[in-house]
Amino acid sequence: MKGRADGVNVVDMPSGVMRLSALPLCHLLKENGFEPILQITCRDRNRLCLQADLLGASVLGVDNILVLGGDSIALSDDPSAKAVFDLDSVELLRAARELEKGRDMAGNALRGTPRFCLGAVVDPAAEPMEAEIERMERKVSAGAEFFQTQPVYDEELCADFMKKVSHLHTPILAGILLLKSARMALYMNETIPGVNVPKRIIDELDKAKDLLEKSMEIALRTIRVVRDCSQGVHIMTVHWEDRIPLILDALEM
Repeated sequence: MKGRADGVNVVDMPSGVMRLSALPLCHLLKENGFEPILQITCRDRNRLCLQADLLGASVLGVDNILVLGGDSIALSDDPSAKAVFDLDSVELLRAARELEKGRDMAGNALRGTPRFCLGAVVDPAAEPMEAEIERMERKVSAGAEFFQTQPVYDEELCADFMKKVSHLHTPILAGILLLKSARMALYMNETIPGVNVPKRIIDELDKAKDLLEKSMEIALRTIRVVRDCSQGVHIMTVHWEDRIPLILDALEM
């Protein structure tokens, strides 16, 4: 992967499942020559911890931050976990920009100032689309410099969305998630907000003799369409990380 990907996302406990803290992993990636993108969700920490993590990231040289609200805590594998949501994603973007100005959310002065490249997320398949565009506009006003989308499977819908937000002049990276089976696609449709795998793709997976080959075919087909209307793609997998170089090979990247 080194030298072939512009950045590497490091997730912040997706689905509310406890995992290694994202920040030290970003630090390790940085030390090994990668450009990490630290995801920070609002779900699990109050404003003090969120600001502290932003400052900690800056100290470690991790400047790329992707701000998210966070998946519902109802998806967690720990039923005792409680959500925080002291801030929403727009408020966290503003807080990061205030830190860059040398003060925290309480107005206290900092000794030194961090610098961030701030990103946010968007769902091209959201309904109503107008409400999603309005949220996107608020995120840009709050300081978002780039966007990553939810997984995209409807290329025409994605292209239409990109045209409708072109006035924002903000880079958008289309999300590509490799589907391992029809069962996985159905599960995502039922449980993960912002994901909508069309029936035609589920049928393709269901009839496939070689799921890896079919998954790669769907991903490559989607990438070749959406990269003409976006500023890049971010490729996601679930325990298929070793497939990503194969996709880059096929794309001659």
